[in-house]
Amino acid sequence: MKAKSRTAKFYKDNPEAAEKRREYQREYNKSDERKKYRAYLTKKNREAGTYGNNDDLDYDHDERRMMSARRNRSKK
Repeated sequence: MKAKSRTAKFYKDNPEAAEKRREYQREYNKSDERKKYRAYLTKKNREAGTYGNNDDLDYDHDERRMMSARRNRSKK
């Protein structure tokens, strides 16, 4: 079992703060900028032929290439 981060522990102990953060995230992800960004990443995935085939590849906009989702999300 993976250990919980300090942030995860904080939100577990503070449900009001967790709900406040979730509400912010909902609004943030609804913004036109985020929608366009998600559409761009999906387009790149389709062009690469990896969209929806469960090959665990994501488009990395920094390096402009496909890489494993795990590596792409951990490098930030």
